[in-house]
Amino acid sequence: MDFILLTQNSTPIFKYVVAILGFIMRIIFEFLNLIGIPNIGLSIILFTIVIYLLLLPLTIKQQKFSKLSARMNPELNAIRDKYKGKQDQESMLAMNNETKQVYAKYGVSPSGSCVQLLIQMPILFALYRVINSMPAYVTRIKDVIGILADKIMTFSDGVEYVQNSQAAAYFRKNFEIAGNTRNAVIDTINKMSTTELSNLSDKFGLADLTYNGDAILTSYLADGTQRMGLIDTYNNFLGLNMGNSPMATIQIAFAAGNYLLLAGAIAIPVLSAITQWINYKLIPQPASEDNNKKKQQPSSDMAESMQQSMKMMNTVMPIMSAWFCLTLPAGMGLYWVVGAVVRSIQQVVINRHIDKMDIDAEIAKNTAKYNEKLKKQGIDPAKLNAAARTNTKSISAKAAARPTKTDEERAEEIRKSTEYYNQNAKPGSLAAKANMVRQYNERNNK
Repeated sequence: MDFILLTQNSTPIFKYVVAILGFIMRIIFEFLNLIGIPNIGLSIILFTIVIYLLLLPLTIKQQKFSKLSARMNPELNAIRDKYKGKQDQESMLAMNNETKQVYAKYGVSPSGSCVQLLIQMPILFALYRVINSMPAYVTRIKDVIGILADKIMTFSDGVEYVQNSQAAAYFRKNFEIAGNTRNAVIDTINKMSTTELSNLSDKFGLADLTYNGDAILTSYLADGTQRMGLIDTYNNFLGLNMGNSPMATIQIAFAAGNYLLLAGAIAIPVLSAITQWINYKLIPQPASEDNNKKKQQPSSDMAESMQQSMKMMNTVMPIMSAWFCLTLPAGMGLYWVVGAVVRSIQQVVINRHIDKMDIDAEIAKNTAKYNEKLKKQGIDPAKLNAAARTNTKSISAKAAARPTKTDEERAEEIRKSTEYYNQNAKPGSLAAKANMVRQYNERNNK
């Protein structure tokens, strides 16, 4: 497949994820074209919904882990408190075994939701790559822009003009790669604003270029009527050009006195911030299961740190989202808004499902699975639990048997040791140190 350079990626696995998502985007766009409404904005909306529906099982699993963690964390904290300050091998082994049994009891792994995030991360990065580079994956869009690129390259100053445009800022290196000029031109035209495309058309007389009989660029006919080109047809969604950034659209709207367009441009970053904030608010917080237990179980330093991080994210991420959506193409902002809305709807449904979940029944089921797994390994779960209780009692007994010394007793021991090792020598002298080594060896040999 002839992908433009911008979207080529040699990273293992990731390049295949991008290719799969790009294929889905192409199918969606071709379907919309088939029913007569080929539009990038609608494609992004449908694409976002499809992807988040595909990710729904991972999202449910992640939220299920958060719910179980509320019940599991007090038990883990109790184990850590029980072995606090014990660094001997027997204690560490017992603590690890007890911790492992708690995780097995709740049917989760120590990595928890990290695994779900690791799975989702390449998918999310691939989403941005596909949406930001539509011609690379939607053949029809690439073919339309390709006609413009081929025509421009026939002019002696055509490539230079495109290369010096504002849209070429991110693609200058692509022009320097041998054999990549056409793809670099396609990349750049895809990112051009409405004003830049109009200037390009006027500069090289491109108004008459067509694709399957339809004009590629928007132009005005002799009678003054506007003829909408395919690129604007694809990019225009509710009056907004998906290729323009809201910032650029705001400038155009101010210059033209079009306040409706201005409101639409401002709406993208504002809606992005609001929907992101709502989305974070709907995510279950890492707290105890109910208020009574919360009062009885003080949160650990780790839990407190996580809560502080979540609060910071709730404040910072919506602001960052608004800024990105203001400066990036509106298509990216639309994806951000729709994604947050879809996630919020999913979160409401998932929260209701998780709240109705019988935690005790889930624990019993997970315990039964863990016991079956042990039996297959030839381990008797009853004997393992008995051994764990015996080890715990042994460690507790040893700890109780050790006499607790006061500060005065420890100071007296240090004084007697110092007197013993400094016999027949001046304290701190070389002879005292040599005497200390000799007497230490003699005592150990005895």
